Amino acid sequence: MKHSRPFSVSALFFLQIFLGLNGLMGGGAFLIAPDGRLLQIPVSYLNNTPFHNFLIPGLLLFMFLGVYPMFIAFSLWKQPVWRRPDLLNPFKQYHWSWTGSLTAGVIAMIWILVQIQWIPVGFLHIFVFSWGVLILLVTLLPVVRRYCRSPDSWHL
Repeated sequence: MKHSRPFSVSALFFLQIFLGLNGLMGGGAFLIAPDGRLLQIPVSYLNNTPFHNFLIPGLLLFMFLGVYPMFIAFSLWKQPVWRRPDLLNPFKQYHWSWTGSLTAGVIAMIWILVQIQWIPVGFLHIFVFSWGVLILLVTLLPVVRRYCRSPDSWHL
């Protein structure tokens, strides 16, 4: 039987859900209105980018900062024993959702670092980048790592 869920793991679950909901809403708004009107963001923000509208950025945002963190939140909470995701896990001593949580934090940070190459830095950039750093820090906490240890590694 799995040990009780520490507060830090519940906090990490919340951090992933919040990131995911923001990605789903922002990306979804761009998919529905690629001209940016739903978020009141002018297409002129894309003048120095390879994009003519927000369709592709919206799709990427929806998938990588929306669907992916929601999937990771579910996986952190339930820790399903699925072998396919574990094939991509370089840290076999931990459940693959732990690695996915690290990855979600890095994705958020990279998303912002790429975005600010083309768009002036604003509050939202600082907030999302900081959220990614916070996800990394909480994921790396010893209590979270202990909770996410793979049952196969308990004998180590």
